[in-house]
Amino acid sequence: MITRRTAKYRIAAAALVLAGLTACTAAGPEATVAEREASTGKSAASAVPGLGRLYDQHLAWGKCAHDPDDTTGQDLDEAGAECANLTVPLDYAVPQGRTITVAMSRLQATDTRRRIGSILINNGGPGVPALASPPDVRAAMGEVGARYDIIGFDPRFVGRSTPLDCGWPIGNALYSAGLSRASFDRQVELQRSLADKCRATNASVLPHINTRNTARDMDVIRGALDERRISYLGYSYGTYLGTVYTQMFPGRFDRMVLDGAVAPSSYTPQLLKGLEPENEQALSAWATWAAQRHGTYSLGRTRVEVLATIDRVMSAAARKPLTVGTAPDLFRIDDTQVPLLLFMGLSDDTDSARDALAGQLFVLAKAADGQPAPLRPEFAAVLRVFLTDEDTNLGTVQTALACADGTASRNIEQYWRDIEASRRTHPLFGPLANNIVPCAFWKTPPENPIRVRDDAAMLIVAATGDPRTTYKSSSELHRLLPSSKLLTLKGANRHGLYGQYGNACIDREVNQYLSSGKLPARDVTCETQGT
Repeated sequence: MITRRTAKYRIAAAALVLAGLTACTAAGPEATVAEREASTGKSAASAVPGLGRLYDQHLAWGKCAHDPDDTTGQDLDEAGAECANLTVPLDYAVPQGRTITVAMSRLQATDTRRRIGSILINNGGPGVPALASPPDVRAAMGEVGARYDIIGFDPRFVGRSTPLDCGWPIGNALYSAGLSRASFDRQVELQRSLADKCRATNASVLPHINTRNTARDMDVIRGALDERRISYLGYSYGTYLGTVYTQMFPGRFDRMVLDGAVAPSSYTPQLLKGLEPENEQALSAWATWAAQRHGTYSLGRTRVEVLATIDRVMSAAARKPLTVGTAPDLFRIDDTQVPLLLFMGLSDDTDSARDALAGQLFVLAKAADGQPAPLRPEFAAVLRVFLTDEDTNLGTVQTALACADGTASRNIEQYWRDIEASRRTHPLFGPLANNIVPCAFWKTPPENPIRVRDDAAMLIVAATGDPRTTYKSSSELHRLLPSSKLLTLKGANRHGLYGQYGNACIDREVNQYLSSGKLPARDVTCETQGT
């Protein structure tokens, strides 16, 4: 997921969103016998043939670096972390059958006298690794970080865990329908071909990549760590995973922070559906920012002129793919890809992120005018992920998770009608958010979607202008879980806050909760410039 800097761009490119929320109680009628037993602890899990040995397994912690080129492992080793592989069943219905591995890392508590326990990290995605995260999380936690064992893990089938890769020619399946019916028809065939490749290469594995199984893996991690309860920090899709865990394994979690959270109604195999208004608002704010810096980017002197530049780029890309870069990083970008690149640049409203997006649009505008368009290394890295087969693991797993966690429409004409309807009010992002996805050609998921039924005390962190997991969605999850508290950051168009955005108020409130275990007495609101 390479140097750590390059890894950051590849992860950012592949981790397009989010996810939503469909979860159940472990003791409900949909729970497996293994879940009902495991939810009560390790001793009960031992009563399930083949499962107890996994909860009781010994983790062989050791060095993280695999070889001299393994910079991720070297960074972990230098930070004092250690790594191990966890064994889990491919199929929890047959725990004595085939097994796979889940790669883990650990930064042990240094304040052992006041040790709180273990906290597990998920970075979202779906399908983004978190093996490398414990050092960054400890830095965000400040003094309380010394009281936790901080656990990173690569979810099943990504990163250093047992891999899943469908051998796609591209690293991403989320594109726009473009400006015409012809471009949509090409998308239909592309998405069909991606689904066919996964079926041809991994048919026996696909039924076992879903969020419920990742939650089951988390509980095996808890057991193998010999923790009665485990704390959790999840971002974006990780909020889905975290809430699913609270429902499947009630009583097995301690302090839980969900940053950029999503509600049940927000999660469908069309991962971007419903995000159009927030992204248009974020695009408008960015365009105002870029217009104020016309002398640097030459995109337009007003917000309207910058948005007109985007329209010009889209029209040119629809007529003929834009050529950007120079060999070996030479790419051709059409009208199904431009909206995705803009969407990807809007999850962060800091100056550095806005500069990156302005630089990308500058390149695309040059290409639209038929002029040479050299690339920044960061932009080239993103395009390699999207448009080549350099790294197809993350895109494969993201798609497989989305297709397994819900059922997509198979009516191609309905997709087109939805695209045309959305185009009228959201001309740029409507055809992206409503486009057909590989899930339209996927096999029906083996497990039905399940619902939130149990209350859970947790801290939900949300920005009012989050363009990935909307504030409306986070607020809905808060209402579904009456014992939760909502920590709001006003006025930020940002996805992912705690320890990442630099807002002292957000960081302080989360760390107070992680330290004391006590949620705020009432919901808390922070200001973007306040502390």
